[in-house]
Amino acid sequence: MGDLDDLKKPQFALDAPGRPGIAPTWSSSAKDAVGCSLGLSRLWFTTGFGILNEVYYPRVDLPQIRDLGFIVADGRGFWSEVKRLENYTVNFVAPGVAALEISHHHPRYTLRLRISPDPRRDVLAIEVRLDGDAQLRPYVLLAPRLGATGHGNRATVGRHRGRCVLLAGQGPFALALAAVDEDQRDAFSAASAGYVGHSDGWQDFARNGALTWRYPSAGPGNVALTGELPRRAVLALGFGSSMSAAATLAISSLLQPFDMLLQHQVADWEAWQARRSERFAVPLDLPDSLRRQLQVSAMVLRTHLDKTYPGAMVASLSVPWGDTGEERGGYHLVWPRDLVECAGALLALGAEEEARDTLRYLIASQHEGGHWSQNQWLGGKPFWSGVQLDETAFPVLLAAAIDERGGLGGIEVGAMVGQALGFIALQGPVTQQDRWEENSGINSFTLAACIAALVAGSDFVAEDARQWVLALADYWNDRLESWAVARNTELADRLGVPAYHVRTAPAEVLQQGAAALRRPLPVRNREDGLILPADEHVSTDFLQLVRFGLRLADDPLILDSLAVVDHLLKVDTPAGPVWRRYNGDGYGEHDDGRAYDGTGRGRPWPLLTGERGHYALAAGQDPLPWLETMAGLANATGLIPEQVWDGPDVPARRLVFGRPTGAAMPLVWAHAEFTKLMVSRHLGAPFDRPRAVWARYKGQRPRIQRAFWSQMAPIGTLQPGLGLVILLPAPALIHWGVDGWQDTQDLISVDSGLGFQVAELDVRSLRPGQRLDFTFRWQVSSTWVGCDYHVRVETD
Repeated sequence: MGDLDDLKKPQFALDAPGRPGIAPTWSSSAKDAVGCSLGLSRLWFTTGFGILNEVYYPRVDLPQIRDLGFIVADGRGFWSEVKRLENYTVNFVAPGVAALEISHHHPRYTLRLRISPDPRRDVLAIEVRLDGDAQLRPYVLLAPRLGATGHGNRATVGRHRGRCVLLAGQGPFALALAAVDEDQRDAFSAASAGYVGHSDGWQDFARNGALTWRYPSAGPGNVALTGELPRRAVLALGFGSSMSAAATLAISSLLQPFDMLLQHQVADWEAWQARRSERFAVPLDLPDSLRRQLQVSAMVLRTHLDKTYPGAMVASLSVPWGDTGEERGGYHLVWPRDLVECAGALLALGAEEEARDTLRYLIASQHEGGHWSQNQWLGGKPFWSGVQLDETAFPVLLAAAIDERGGLGGIEVGAMVGQALGFIALQGPVTQQDRWEENSGINSFTLAACIAALVAGSDFVAEDARQWVLALADYWNDRLESWAVARNTELADRLGVPAYHVRTAPAEVLQQGAAALRRPLPVRNREDGLILPADEHVSTDFLQLVRFGLRLADDPLILDSLAVVDHLLKVDTPAGPVWRRYNGDGYGEHDDGRAYDGTGRGRPWPLLTGERGHYALAAGQDPLPWLETMAGLANATGLIPEQVWDGPDVPARRLVFGRPTGAAMPLVWAHAEFTKLMVSRHLGAPFDRPRAVWARYKGQRPRIQRAFWSQMAPIGTLQPGLGLVILLPAPALIHWGVDGWQDTQDLISVDSGLGFQVAELDVRSLRPGQRLDFTFRWQVSSTWVGCDYHVRVETD
């Protein structure tokens, strides 16, 4: 519980009953706003339903409270919890500044709150002003979640240097809530600790209509604290390694006018926004609503950066459907893909130093084999264990993007890039998971990222290695349509198109060709266990081929694929069109509005509207309508959600057609997509399209000289006239022949310089229908692999 030498509990009564309290949950993911200080303070805050929700300290992945709310009561039976009124307004105190003004309205009162971090301390300050019926008083309710859990917390009503302070502690974390009146005097007139659901302050009001309990402490368990305030007060929520340390910080912060603290916060954020505006001036033709949205998106992006690990960002300061459980991870994790998408948006805004910090963080957290964890805690410890090839490609693309702008600032990226490209070469083109973390196989989005990384990353590797990664990129680019396109299917006939890109092609397509697309693939997160053939799975992922310059926007196959996804995935909302991730998606609320619980039904994602806007830009259209749609899908303060509701309204669950669901809000990646689309519109081309990729392909399939075979990608056929490169993880002797081991030859592999070996077989003279036979022996162990492999030359 920390150092208690200077903290004394008043001897009110016995400790609170009801241990350990009800099962804890987080607050709703329906945030009104998020924010932090740009100063020394290591504290991040969120608000929802007009009150303070999770506060994070000392890192952006560690929530330390569930919420801090208010009850207004007269002490004689009338009481009102302000968050349940749902009659409030929220505004930023200044455009693009992470500080808030909130007003709750009731026939008997108005409660006004102003919220801002103390830029110099680990403290969040809240100014409280109650107007209306003079008999009413405000009461604060605080639910600690120290150590990111509602279990095992201890709460105390204590005194620090003669002041009443509400305290909580667990392990290495502690918090203190102090309050002063207009004269900076101690403001708590009554207080109590309790167990949530049994003896907390809310239960006291529900049963007695007033704060009648005076329990000095509660814990360990799911605890809460309650205190009575005057009608004018300032609260300070401080955090530290002990209760005494947290109390000292909280009281120190209160010994200044709230306006002074707020002015410091405003000045810091306005200066940052001004520096951003110097690097990217908003076009004059932009509507005011989009100017405001850009300011909010920039603020959301900057807010999610950590301070202990500069450059690291979590996916969201929210827990999807958080009020239904206490999952530790939530979206308070680093996904390399999301991180690079967001760092790219900061780079687009001219925040090069922040982008460099992200690159440094990624280099430091790269695994020795060259890849990155599916997701991880800020310190680098993996959370989930999957491997997604696009998450190995994206850090390479970030390095290239920074370098294109002359911004590396002395960061040596060659080793990181080489390891990443080696991993992609050995593992691709099949990914263990797609970007939605669900299916293995060949996915267009993932493969586009990998091809782009091979090309853009080739500038950072030695000349001998460069030829191999460029040849591999060309081969994969050439084979895209052979591997991941369905032709002459029932779906194609029904929609009047000859072919379309599938969501994910099974790995067997490398051996079996189009026949493998009839292989059944499960649709994840479904209650009914839906399984569809691979050629009936479609998504918008193929749009990345256009965005990265591998295909042109008017490619007939791209246009036909658009017709398919628009028919199956597009949802027209009052704000404009939005797309679901893929058909049959189960990640979202159930049809009756119940929260996602491992199963459900996927809903449309606003970030996919931004991706469609980038396609429109590549097609020569103005993406302004897509920007306006994304802004229209945001909440009242400009937070863009992960998903929007696409079913009939469910008022009891606050689900309205075209408005945010209970999934993450804000989704930082969505704000990044909006920001990049804004900058892309100004540039006239996708901001994150690598220059090297466009220079090499310009949207066209390349002419290739070689095909590639590896143990992870054992292709079954070879186009006539091509050489065949055997790509292996270690030195080997390749023994090969033709048509039943005739004319056998041996070839020793050579080091590519990127952690893999290559052996190029001269088979260009083989005729259609002939078969190449080969096996190999590992040089280090002198053992044969134990398998014979065969590749047949394709016939027309």
